[in-house]
Amino acid sequence: MKIIDLSKPIQYNKKDPWFMKVRIQHKPHRKSKLLIRFLGLPSRLFPQHFSGWADDTIKSMGVHATTHIDAPWHYAPTCEGKPAKTIDQIPLEWCYGKGIVIDMKHKADFDAITTEDIQSFLTQHQLTLEPNMIVLIKTGRDIYNGTEKFHEIGTGMSAEATRWLIDQGIKVMGIDQWGWDLPLHYLIKQAKKENNRDLFWEAHLVGYEKEYCHIEQLVNLDALPYTGFDIAVFPLKIVGGSAAPARVVALFKD
Repeated sequence: MKIIDLSKPIQYNKKDPWFMKVRIQHKPHRKSKLLIRFLGLPSRLFPQHFSGWADDTIKSMGVHATTHIDAPWHYAPTCEGKPAKTIDQIPLEWCYGKGIVIDMKHKADFDAITTEDIQSFLTQHQLTLEPNMIVLIKTGRDIYNGTEKFHEIGTGMSAEATRWLIDQGIKVMGIDQWGWDLPLHYLIKQAKKENNRDLFWEAHLVGYEKEYCHIEQLVNLDALPYTGFDIAVFPLKIVGGSAAPARVVALFKD
């Protein structure tokens, strides 16, 4: 089996904005020797070649800071008139299935991806969506990962395109840019400019009326064909969480 990693590394990056900063303290092997002696084992009884154990502490990391999957609870407290699922309540069956890549690299920054865009791509390449597929939207903006403008640029899904995917039986979808919608600062600017309350976070808010999850900050989608692989996107089981980091991988069976 061939496995391709679609997750970004979890590490400190000084160019990340404050809300994406990850800080991890790496503790060297020798530190644990002091703990072991404190617990009562004299150093003369340390096993031969024992240098202690390494340890690490995540000092700070938001659940949306790296490659992650959003739960319906992130979008709104209710979904389809019921309490929205938190990340630990997401059925694991949603998190594994056939994958398909929708190539939208041609879309300009701040130009939303429409239903017509997706349908045209599927028709052109003679592809068909199946219920419970995991749909990956390739924008190519993962090349800006780790730069100061990563969260400020990109295309993004429209509400109607998101709604259309859900109506095809898609429960989990993902994108290789900072967010699922058009960039946040752009949406704020446009909502104020047009005095339109329906513009801001429109694709996310589809999750208030239709249940679905999306993955953000994927990487390496260029390494995938359009079909012929499975996707695994199992989130950390954070009780009550709005999202969770996930190791997203594509699997090619022999």
